[in-house]
Amino acid sequence: MADEDKTEDLPEAGRKRGKWPLMLGLGLALVGGGAGFYAATSGLLPFFRVPQQQANEAGAGATVDFGDVVFVPVEPLVISLSQGGVTRHLRFRAELEVDHGQERDVTRLMPRIVDVLNTYLRALSLADIEERAALLRLRAQMLRRVQIVAGAGRINDLLVMEFVLN
Repeated sequence: MADEDKTEDLPEAGRKRGKWPLMLGLGLALVGGGAGFYAATSGLLPFFRVPQQQANEAGAGATVDFGDVVFVPVEPLVISLSQGGVTRHLRFRAELEVDHGQERDVTRLMPRIVDVLNTYLRALSLADIEERAALLRLRAQMLRRVQIVAGAGRINDLLVMEFVLN
């Protein structure tokens, strides 16, 4: 009987002693995680800085230099698109971002630019325009075509000002 009492007491004592290290480890892990989070988000760690903090440290109220750019408007285009007997119209208006010294050259090339945009947009189907990501893809395609027509380094970007399908 004495042996049975000893074997029953051992597992109980072992279980109680096993909970304390687990609870202590869990508590230390939570405290360490919280301290690490605070150190990272408050900027105490130099290798882990939030971009907003870096911008604030660079200079409060500092302005960003976008360079000396000029926006050249492209004539508005109205494109008729037909598919299955249904005719719809696309109204497109854009502006070209060019460096300050290039606006005169780009303005002289405007008939070619309008021609390449008109040709590209007329070749599209309604399904091409109605996709969710269509504007991003079309903008990239139009920018590439305009850059080829205008020559290297003249046009930085194409900004879509109006893209309405009626």
